[in-house]
Amino acid sequence: MKIVIINGPNLNLLGKREPEIYGSQTFEDYLTILKDKYPKIEILYYQSNVEGEIINKLHEVGFEYDGIILNAGAYTHTSIAIGDAIKGIKTPVVEVHISNTFGREDYRHQSFISPHAKGVILGFGVKSYELALLSFF
Repeated sequence: MKIVIINGPNLNLLGKREPEIYGSQTFEDYLTILKDKYPKIEILYYQSNVEGEIINKLHEVGFEYDGIILNAGAYTHTSIAIGDAIKGIKTPVVEVHISNTFGREDYRHQSFISPHAKGVILGFGVKSYELALLSFF
């Protein structure tokens, strides 16, 4: 099984950025734990702060991987283009958020990704990624 985790803007700052919301662990450290826990799953990781690069990655893997775990960060609430990219690919996408976006600012309650995703997992910290991974079994 091949799964790709795609993280959007500012998620490269996990462990440093607003630890009261996002925790103090880097994503790279968490990814190591996840890969060790699920050694039979090939997990690719990609992060970009650029909307078009995220779309390009979705197009690249969207017809050959078994699943995509996507945390588009703030693009979740602004990018019709990422939503359209998900609609145009074959690979199922699970939308993930570390925080409970519904417990935050009103503009974070809208997602242009959710209508095209297999499901949405939010509010469980970085554990949200593992829950998304389990949804592909």
